Amino acid sequence: MGNLMNKEPPPPMVLVPPLFDFPPLSARTRMLESSYNLLFGKLALKCLFEDYFEEAKHFSTRIMLKPIDDPHVDLVATVSGPLDHKPEENIVGNALFRWQSDIDDPHTFVDLFVSNSDPILQMRSSAYYPKYGFGAFGIFPLLLKKRVSSEDYGVMGLRYGSGNLSFGATLMPFSLKDEFPRSAWFISKMGKLTAGVQFEPQYGNKDGAKYKNLMNWSCAIGYGVGSGSPLSPSFNFGLELAKSSQFIASFYQHVVVQRRVKNPLEEHEVVGITNYIDFGFELQTRVDDANTSNNIPGSTFQVAASWQANKNFLLKGKMGPLSSSISLAFKSWWKPSFTFNISATRDRIFGKTGYGFGIHVENLREASYQRADPNFVMLTPNKEHLAEGIVWKIGKRPVLQSDVSAGNFDDLPRELRPFEKIL
Repeated sequence: MGNLMNKEPPPPMVLVPPLFDFPPLSARTRMLESSYNLLFGKLALKCLFEDYFEEAKHFSTRIMLKPIDDPHVDLVATVSGPLDHKPEENIVGNALFRWQSDIDDPHTFVDLFVSNSDPILQMRSSAYYPKYGFGAFGIFPLLLKKRVSSEDYGVMGLRYGSGNLSFGATLMPFSLKDEFPRSAWFISKMGKLTAGVQFEPQYGNKDGAKYKNLMNWSCAIGYGVGSGSPLSPSFNFGLELAKSSQFIASFYQHVVVQRRVKNPLEEHEVVGITNYIDFGFELQTRVDDANTSNNIPGSTFQVAASWQANKNFLLKGKMGPLSSSISLAFKSWWKPSFTFNISATRDRIFGKTGYGFGIHVENLREASYQRADPNFVMLTPNKEHLAEGIVWKIGKRPVLQSDVSAGNFDDLPRELRPFEKIL
C-alpha cells in the first residue's frame, strides 16, 4: 500500500509530431531524374513553393492507397480542374499504379501511369543496387495522341551514386538523330560543399558544336548542413549558372523549435510540443543580353515560409513580384489520413483574389505522435530537465539527442529518418 501512495509521478514529456509529408512524394521517383535537378536544396524548395498552393479558382483531389495484404504496391489517383466550367480548360484525371521491390527502399520500382491527357499510358522503371552504387532507369510513353519529338519514344539512363559522388547520363534509344547524350551530370560532395555540372544539348548539334556551346551547360555549387531528418535543423545555400544565361541564388532552412503547450486534451505530464518552421528564397537574374535570349524568363524572385504548429495544422505563405499566396492545411492522422487545404492567391497585376482548395486521402506514409524525453528536444534549460527516465522508446532502446546528433537514425520511425546517404 505504501508503494502505491509513494509512487513517483511520470516524468514530463514533449510531443514530437511527424512532418505533414515526409518523405515527400517526389522523393519516391528521384532515381528517374538527374541528381543535379534534386540537389542544392532544389527538392526542398520545390515542396515549399508548390505543395498545398492551389491555382486560383481551381481544385485538386488526390487519393494514395496501398492494400494491407501487399504493401509492395500502391495507387495514386488525382483529379484537378477549374472550379467554374470553362471550355478552354478540362478536368484532368490520372492514376499511377506502382510496384516497389523493398518497402523501405523506393529506388527499385515499376509503375504505370494512365491519364485522359498526354501521355495516355506511360511506363517507368528504376533499378538501383546500393551495394555497388549503380542503377538504371527508363521512361517509356506507350500511348500518345501525337508523337512529336524523339523523347516521345522513350528515355533511358544509367547512373552511379554514393555518399560523395554522383554521375550519369540519359539517352533516347529510339531516336533517328544523333542526340546522344540527352543529358549528363557529374556532382561531387566535399564535406559541406557540393559542386556539380550538367550538360543538356539544345543548341549546335552539328560537328560537335553542342559540346562547345556554353548554352548547353549548367553548373552549381551549394553549401549545406544538417542530416535531412525533420528532427534535425538543416540549411542549404546554392548558386547556379543555368545555361550560361540565368543566375540563380537560393537558400532553404528547416528549423526545429519547441514551445510550451497547455492542452487539456493531453496528459498532465506533457509540457511542450515541437514545431517545424521552413523558410526559402530564390532569386533568378538574367546575365546575358535579353534581346538574344531564347525562352528564358526575366529576372524574378520568390520567397516562402511555412509553420507546422502540430500534427494537424500547417500554415504556408509565399510572395513574388506578380502574386502572393497563403495556404492553410488540416490533416487528420486516421487510417487512411485525410488532408484538406485551402489557399488564396492575390494577383498584383489585376488586383483580384482567387481561391482554390484541395483534398488528399492517403495511407502511404503512416506516422503518429512520438513522445520524447525533455532532454531530447527542449532547447532552453528548465526544471523539467531534472526529471529522470527516458519515456520515448522505439523498439528496444531509447532514442537520445546524442544519437540524432551523431547521425544514428536507426531507431527512429521510417517517416522521421533522413534520406538514404546517396548523393
